[in-house]
Amino acid sequence: MIFGLTVLDIIVLVVYFGVIIYIGVRASFRINNTEDYFLGGRKFGKLTSTFASFGQATSADGPAGVATTTFNNGAAGIWSSLLMLFVTPLFWITAPWLRRLHILTMGDFYLERYGSGKMAATYALIGSIGMMGLLSVGYMAVTKTTMAMMAKPATELTIQEQQELQDANELVHLESSSIDQLSGAEIERLELLRKEKPRGIFSYANENVLIWSICLLVMSYTALGGLEAAVYTDMLQGIFIILLSIVLIPFAMEAINLRYGGSGGMGALKNLHENLPESMFEVFGSPQTIDFTWYFILTVALVSGMTVVTQPNQLVTAGAAKDEFSARVGFVTGTFMKRIVTIMWGLLGLCAVLLYTGKITNSDLVWGYATRELLGPLNLGLIGLMLASLMAALMSTADCLMITVSGLIVKNLYKPFFKVDSHRHLVWAGRVAGALFLVGGAVITTQFDNILQVLKFIWEFFVVFAAAFWLGLKWRKANVHGAWWSILGAFSLFYLVPVITALVFPGIKTSEQLLKLTQPEPIVRTYIAKQVDVDVRNELIAKSSANQNGESEIPPLIRVGEKFSKTYTLPKKSIFWSKGITQDADGSFYGQGYPYFELIFLDAIGFDLSKNPYALNETIRMLIRLVFPFILLIIGSLLLKADQEEQIGRFYHKMRIRVASGETLKIDHEKEMEENNVLLFPGSDWEFYRWNRQDLIGFVLACGMVVAIIGLLYLVVTIGS
Repeated sequence: MIFGLTVLDIIVLVVYFGVIIYIGVRASFRINNTEDYFLGGRKFGKLTSTFASFGQATSADGPAGVATTTFNNGAAGIWSSLLMLFVTPLFWITAPWLRRLHILTMGDFYLERYGSGKMAATYALIGSIGMMGLLSVGYMAVTKTTMAMMAKPATELTIQEQQELQDANELVHLESSSIDQLSGAEIERLELLRKEKPRGIFSYANENVLIWSICLLVMSYTALGGLEAAVYTDMLQGIFIILLSIVLIPFAMEAINLRYGGSGGMGALKNLHENLPESMFEVFGSPQTIDFTWYFILTVALVSGMTVVTQPNQLVTAGAAKDEFSARVGFVTGTFMKRIVTIMWGLLGLCAVLLYTGKITNSDLVWGYATRELLGPLNLGLIGLMLASLMAALMSTADCLMITVSGLIVKNLYKPFFKVDSHRHLVWAGRVAGALFLVGGAVITTQFDNILQVLKFIWEFFVVFAAAFWLGLKWRKANVHGAWWSILGAFSLFYLVPVITALVFPGIKTSEQLLKLTQPEPIVRTYIAKQVDVDVRNELIAKSSANQNGESEIPPLIRVGEKFSKTYTLPKKSIFWSKGITQDADGSFYGQGYPYFELIFLDAIGFDLSKNPYALNETIRMLIRLVFPFILLIIGSLLLKADQEEQIGRFYHKMRIRVASGETLKIDHEKEMEENNVLLFPGSDWEFYRWNRQDLIGFVLACGMVVAIIGLLYLVVTIGS
């Protein structure tokens, strides 16, 4: 064993990394210009586009993150990665638009539509920072999981580590106990251990070393070969990601059957339902994830559908396809592939609940812990295969983001500033910019411990550009002045001013009015008792009887098969602060992060938001952030001078020409424009096009696929019950 890995594991890793570096070197010999480097010469077909879409959408935080949220929250935790399922059919319509743009970066859209190089540069700068944050999430997920796979045995722990492990085990015991069963001293001990967060797993691997190693590896093949190397390695990595998604499940099921009896997949699923509480299998409305209400899920789908298309990396996968059909098939199919494997990740999370509850203190380590426990004893190099698959999940996203950001920086910042036209010079500038992007993502990763708030920030952040993108595509009256109003107004109100206010006036963090919390009512649910419920109830009865003081009733006995009620007390949550409310050493409460001005305004004019469920407040906030930039753009465009009609005409002219086989834009084909793209509202200022047979059939099939995936989710969760 070398650092927890067998020789066979190490051989698998070396062979895998050698292959992808070889692909990068080979691709570097075919780069002749910037389009070859940043968009692979726009020559990718349906298969390569599918894996490019699947790869850039699926990073290491996917499997590890879904397993974590399912481990904590049951089947409803799958929605942490499945929220965008409902908007996937929209990509069948938007992917051809991205291909028709005939641009190198998303920043070029703002240059061509609004004629503003400064707006393109602004987008390049802000978009690059957002992509660094997105990459840091993947870095963090893969390092935490790898550390769990390379855990030290108990015999090699230091005295200090042994004491920390004891504290971690004590925390697990206290967390698993009902609050009614704990004494005052035990409750105080629980709160202390929650603050200390003792580790339950100690690793041979160093987190920072892992981060920088992955950074250098991705840099080595992507910086050389550009998007072509990224796409071809994504095909290989896509296969590894699928392996990653299914290889653990049969081993987890076998472990369940060995512990509880039974055989095969059906036997394991039956054991899951017999030995886990019924609440763990609630897909919607689970008490553990009560904030995932139907209206919150629909709002998230709407906001994400409007913003994801504006992100820099979305243009790369669609814009590099050889034609529109390849772009839309690749984009939609690759995205649906992620939705399907997401369900597999959730199934493993449910298996881990049954196998490892009480053994893991940090749920972020679930995937790595399961890998070590299930695959390690076989000594077949499967841990090396899992590590390679996990690296593939991260690198397939990192390489695409690297090319995206290098294109943005070179095309919309570097080239306009330095006035350089040499393709060779720009390609090398792109390599340097991409390398700096990877380093920036690694630096950000080392500064954070929690990935959830980073993800949420990045996901909402691109709403700043949503109105300028969507109305720029579809409303001829949208002009540069309205676009600036929208971008700067939304950025200032939602991010810049709140952050500056919290820094300049720290007193608002302790304002009693801004420390208001939601006041959730207890939730009572009725279930059919299983043996696990009976065991928990008997333990509670025994504890209550021992501590009986006449002030509380002893809960009644329940039997398997009987209906019983269970009351859940939900946590109170901050209304106005992005990172919630915490307590300092003196016991004083204060807000963390930055304030939500939009909710503060609603509260000030008479809406008592503390009476709303947290999910409703979050829904209102997200809808305001989505709608407000559109209002600003419309008002600004109507009040201020319109853009030049010639510029607008050229832009919409090319948007009406379908791209059949990767040809360059043909400005003279007005007849082709009229025949292939008929305006739905001719004579108006709206650029909506009539759907053809391909548009309609593909959209309907995609909607059917959404229904099928939800059906698959219910099947996986309910089969065996």
